[in-house]
Amino acid sequence: MKKRLCYLFMALLTMAALGGCAGGTEESSGDKSSTESVTDSNAVQTQNPSTEETVSEEPVYGGSVVVGIQQDIDSLDPHKATAAGTKEILFNIFEGLVKPDENGNLMNAVADGYTISEDGLVYTFTLRDNVKFHNGNTVTVEDVKYSLERVSGLLDGTPLISTMSTIQSVDIIDDKTVQVTVGSANTELIYSFTAAIIPRGSGEDAAADPIGTGPFSFVSYTPQEGIVVAKNSDYWQEGLPYLDEVKFKIVNSPDTALLDLQGGSIDIYPYLTDSQANELKDSFQILSAPSDVVQALFLNNAVEPLNDMRVRQAICYALDKDSINDFVAGGNGTLVSSAMLPTLKDYYVDLNDMYGTGANIEEAKKLLAQAGYPDGVDLEIMVPSNYEFHMQTAEVVVEHLKAAGINATINAVEWSTWLDQCYNGRQYQATICGITSDMTPGYLLNRFQTDSKKNFINFANKDYDAVYQQAFSSLDLSEKAEYYKQLQKILAEDAGTAFIQVPPITIAMDKELAGYKFYPVYVQDMSTVYYVK
Repeated sequence: MKKRLCYLFMALLTMAALGGCAGGTEESSGDKSSTESVTDSNAVQTQNPSTEETVSEEPVYGGSVVVGIQQDIDSLDPHKATAAGTKEILFNIFEGLVKPDENGNLMNAVADGYTISEDGLVYTFTLRDNVKFHNGNTVTVEDVKYSLERVSGLLDGTPLISTMSTIQSVDIIDDKTVQVTVGSANTELIYSFTAAIIPRGSGEDAAADPIGTGPFSFVSYTPQEGIVVAKNSDYWQEGLPYLDEVKFKIVNSPDTALLDLQGGSIDIYPYLTDSQANELKDSFQILSAPSDVVQALFLNNAVEPLNDMRVRQAICYALDKDSINDFVAGGNGTLVSSAMLPTLKDYYVDLNDMYGTGANIEEAKKLLAQAGYPDGVDLEIMVPSNYEFHMQTAEVVVEHLKAAGINATINAVEWSTWLDQCYNGRQYQATICGITSDMTPGYLLNRFQTDSKKNFINFANKDYDAVYQQAFSSLDLSEKAEYYKQLQKILAEDAGTAFIQVPPITIAMDKELAGYKFYPVYVQDMSTVYYVK
């Protein structure tokens, strides 16, 4: 595949970054590094008029900010972290050979350029000059080789990033060049090279002493409290970062978050519901943009009565997604009926007509009766209590299901419990959360393969598995897009899950701050945030 083909592929990717719950995995030869620090022009600014004047003022170097986050981290090892809430923080500490920018493209990071062979099987990366780790050592080709072999499983046979398992060898060509050979061509593989580059041999210590090349270096971590990072004065991207220190403070409840914002102990909070945004709009900048999250009432296909497709379909008919969007997202969400971001226009197919966006109670009751439940069913919905957006959604959903004879109850649990019992353990009936995407169109669809470790809904469909393999193997972008549309239809027809919406991401930010950028992936990039004079 020629590089210009990859450019074409990238041009099709336009997304923007909500905290959901679980994360699931990246081409550019010209250096798109930038020290420009302005809020993404695609963002919707719903703030008081004085903000426009503030944002235009000159940046100030220095200072410290506190960012509220909703959950504890699952690992400081960038190759083992799975939760989206962890990755949003580690983005500031670690970088790969390439990294995403705020426009949905890839920019060079540890690498300053690369090429892909005609057959798509050989990737050749040239390292950027004088990129330093936080320990002061310059990044070498040996560090890159080690990092890629670690994530691909070439070191010990256990891939830490599943998409990288296709790597067959990592060879050092010279002191600036690394050549990666893969087993099969894949137009989306380049996005996996965002995998963090860490010092050679440091894998065993990565969780305790994380060392990367990002704009901030790790200072400390206190479980259930938060993480502190400090400015990397040797950062390769000139002019960044502005801040001296960032504290990521864990806030486990929405009420506490509001109090912390109003009391001044949090400067930035990126997970507002519509009602919270309205409450804070006079005292904070309120910024909003589309997220990279698909929110759903996820259904465990392996447990009764949800192992009957007709029951799952009944649930889909019973939901009034219009009212959910209005109540929780202020009407700013985008309704969906399958696992694909509508912003990926060439790959997305609108299936909202299949079950409708309003409630069809009559059809829901009919399907329940056909499934042998004329008197309805009981359903427990597990929800991570730290996510107010999902908790509010659950309250609305319970009322919708009740009208169809589905007696739903909410089981609010702590994040660690949700991650252990629901996402990893699959010990649940239903749950409301969001799954985050990355920059590859197949990312969300990958998880619904029968044997996927991320298939926490236990969806099993042989046709789906077969079509996914066809999509994965295809090097023709138009053909790949059609396969992805087929997958969305299969998932929706089987009602594998009751998809709801792509919510907006809405943040509150202190009026003295500027430079916040929305990304097509779930990150909190603090390198461009600054105080204004």
